[in-house]
Amino acid sequence: MSDRESTERLEPMRVPGRVGVIGGGRMGAGIAHAFVLAGARVVIVERDEDAAGAASTRLSGSLRRSVERGATDRTADELTAAVETATDVAALAGCGLVVEAVPEDRALKIDALARAEVALGPEAALATNTSSISIDELAARLARPGRFLGVHFFNPVPASQIVEVVTGTATAPGLVEDARAWVGALGKTAVVVRDSPGFASSRLGVALGLEAIRMLEEGVAGAADIDAAMELGYRHPVGPLRTTDLVGLDVRLGIAEELHRELGDRFAPPDLLRRLVAEGHLGRKSGRGFYEWSDHDD
Repeated sequence: MSDRESTERLEPMRVPGRVGVIGGGRMGAGIAHAFVLAGARVVIVERDEDAAGAASTRLSGSLRRSVERGATDRTADELTAAVETATDVAALAGCGLVVEAVPEDRALKIDALARAEVALGPEAALATNTSSISIDELAARLARPGRFLGVHFFNPVPASQIVEVVTGTATAPGLVEDARAWVGALGKTAVVVRDSPGFASSRLGVALGLEAIRMLEEGVAGAADIDAAMELGYRHPVGPLRTTDLVGLDVRLGIAEELHRELGDRFAPPDLLRRLVAEGHLGRKSGRGFYEWSDHDD
C-alpha cells in the first residue's frame, strides 16, 4: 500500500463545512444539532422571523444540553456561534449539503427543494428527510436529480443511531458514498435502501405501530401493556405506541395515508389514530398522545 493510500484511509470522515437545513422544527433542529456537533457551520431556513427565532431557541437549548452531558468539548457559545437562521433560501449559497426537513406534505417539499436548488452551486448535494414520499417523484421536479437523495433521520436525532440513505433512480453513485461518509461522521450508521413506498424503516415501523393502535382500539390491552410486550418480549428499546408518540401521531398518520395509497388496505389508518390527530393529541410535542407527556420527559 502506498503512503498516499495509507493517508487516505487514515483521514477521518468529515461533514461538509457548511450545511443548510430547511425547516427548524423538532426534526430540523435535531438534524442541525447533529451537524454542528460534527463540526459544520449550519444555516436553518424558516418561513418567517417568528419561526426562525423559535428554531434558534430550540437548537440553542439542545446544544446546551449536549454540553452539560459532556457530549462535546466545545462550549455552548462556540456551538451556537456556528448556527445562523434565515428566512430566505439565498442564505443557502455556499452550502455543500442542504437537507429539507419541512412537514410530510408533497407540495410543500417540492416547493422547498426547487427553491433550494436554485440557490446552490452545481456540485452541492440536496437531500430530503421524507419518511414516505418517493425520491424519484421529488427528483423529477429538480434540474439536477443526480445530486439528490433521501437522508431519513429518526427522532430524537441526537440520540438515534441510524440514518436511512434512500437512493433514487438518478442519484449519482458517488453521492451515495458521500452520504455514507457524512452519516459516519455524525457518529451514526447508514442503511442504504432504494426508493420504494415507505423505504425500509417507515414501512416496517408503521405496520407494527398501526397494529398496536388497532389492538388498543379493540381493547386487547392497555397502551403500556402493549408496549411492554414488545419491549420485554422482543427486546424493542421502545414500544410501538410510545414510538408513535415520539414520532408524532400526525406524522405517522401522514405516512400511513401515503402507504395506504401505494400498498393497499393493510396500511389503512385506524379510526383511533385519525380521531386523536383531529383532537390535537399528537404525542410528545403536544403533551398527549397515547401517553401523557411533560416538558421534562426524555
